[in-house]
Amino acid sequence: KNFVTINCASISSSLIESELFGYEKGAFPGAVSQKKGIIEEADSGTLFLDQIGSMDMKSQAKLLRVIEYGELRRVGGSRTIKVDVRFIAATNEDLEDNVKKGLFRKDLYHRLTAFPIEVPPLRDRKEDIPLLANYFLNKIVLDLHKEMIVIAGATLKYLLEYEYLHVSIQFVSLNLSYRYLYL
Repeated sequence: KNFVTINCASISSSLIESELFGYEKGAFPGAVSQKKGIIEEADSGTLFLDQIGSMDMKSQAKLLRVIEYGELRRVGGSRTIKVDVRFIAATNEDLEDNVKKGLFRKDLYHRLTAFPIEVPPLRDRKEDIPLLANYFLNKIVLDLHKEMIVIAGATLKYLLEYEYLHVSIQFVSLNLSYRYLYL
């Protein structure tokens, strides 16, 4: 089964619709052929929507329709396409607050929070740092075809004392792990 991901924040609001739902040939200038969207690619599998809080309201409405009815239309299309997709969404924004401010659809919020998993920020769970640091370091070591290593005590002490304010775990894992490898 497919596992497809999309970072909603990295795609402009003018392009997110065609990325998610696909498009038909001739739907807009430059659409020289038909293209499946990411939702269709995830059919019979899972779609991970990262940074969903940055999605515009129009795309939110279309996404809600897919979640509720299991169907979509490509941009410029007239045919309804059935899909069976499990959706997982993540954000670092307070979606409940965004709903109150009118920045996020209330109905979509309720669909997405049917089974919420809240992960506290890294600064509130420093006991996870040694495990995470070793995991990401050894993942990178494998990618670089080097021998497995263990993080030095001084480096681990630095990681435990670091102030993790608004820092994503991906950023920390890549930056610190690669930096450590070259020290």
